[in-house]
Amino acid sequence: MSDALQKTITLLLLIGLGLLLRGKFKSKDQTNGIKEIILSVALPSTIFISLMKIDIDSSMIIIPLVTLVFNFLMFFSAPLAFAIFGIEKNSPTGRTLMMLIPSLAPGLSCFPFIAEFLGEKSLAIAALADVGNKFFVLISLYILAMNMFLKNSHDTETKMGGKLKSLFGNMFQEPINVLIILALVLLGLGINYKTLPFFLTEIFDKTSAMMTPLVLLFIGLAVQLKEGKKAIVASILLFRAGSTMLISAGMIYVLNLTDQSMILLAIVIPLSAASFWPLAHISAFNLREDAMGLAKEKRTFDMELAVLLLAFSLPFSTILILGILSTGALFTHLTTLIIAGVVMIALGGLPNLFSKVFVRVSKA
Repeated sequence: MSDALQKTITLLLLIGLGLLLRGKFKSKDQTNGIKEIILSVALPSTIFISLMKIDIDSSMIIIPLVTLVFNFLMFFSAPLAFAIFGIEKNSPTGRTLMMLIPSLAPGLSCFPFIAEFLGEKSLAIAALADVGNKFFVLISLYILAMNMFLKNSHDTETKMGGKLKSLFGNMFQEPINVLIILALVLLGLGINYKTLPFFLTEIFDKTSAMMTPLVLLFIGLAVQLKEGKKAIVASILLFRAGSTMLISAGMIYVLNLTDQSMILLAIVIPLSAASFWPLAHISAFNLREDAMGLAKEKRTFDMELAVLLLAFSLPFSTILILGILSTGALFTHLTTLIIAGVVMIALGGLPNLFSKVFVRVSKA
């Protein structure tokens, strides 16, 4: 049995252990507590170690910029999904998908597997890439949500400047962002991981070691299999993954990437689960509309759809990323990547196409 396969089985068993322990974690606060430990302690420590162990130069500024370009490409490709699924762009469903489709949450769905399969240097590059994504989900999507809300509710009292100032403040209070900035400052001063005091490196090593098992247990505990709009959510996630693969193939070709690890990074980071931050923005404006007494059909966003999409997105992306990294070099070939992307878009769109044909035939 290959090392990659054994590693994959181990990671899947940890997710399975999380599923078995669901009965012990009956409160949502308990699972949120594990999530908070991951995002505030284990993941920041892992990212800090990875950054401090590589040589970073000014040319690496292109990494977050490339991710930001990807976010916008996904944003502009989202309306294609509306044509396929018959969704009105200026509807609560359309506006919700415009927020969620281009967002990424690599911390829980991607970073642990990059660390396990591609190593610390690749994880450090992934962390830099997430800087561009953070700018997009925190700033760009908030501005987008604000504009959608103002247009839908005709609100003229909200001041954008104060909200953005508060948003920037919250961004720099996140432990992962603080440690990324700290690592870049220390590296700029010529200080690397080997030159840090032993007691500091021990703290970071011990807390970092918790990341992968905690993330996998959390995925098993948090996965939700709700009813409701799961058919459209599954179709949207398939379309999102397929579009991502095609855009990744284009970027790999344009950037002329040849290193296997870099190619795999360019594939799996964009396949990350949808981010929680768009839901946070949606929730904020939904509360405003609660106070205004707006009917559900007149709301700016579809809160139920947003929650359901996030619930399915994490396990879906986890399985996809784990599968791709487990295959080694298979997906580094552009032909394989393009075929996989087209197949996933087709799988997402065909059920809706068949249902339309069935309705027309039954009416005839």
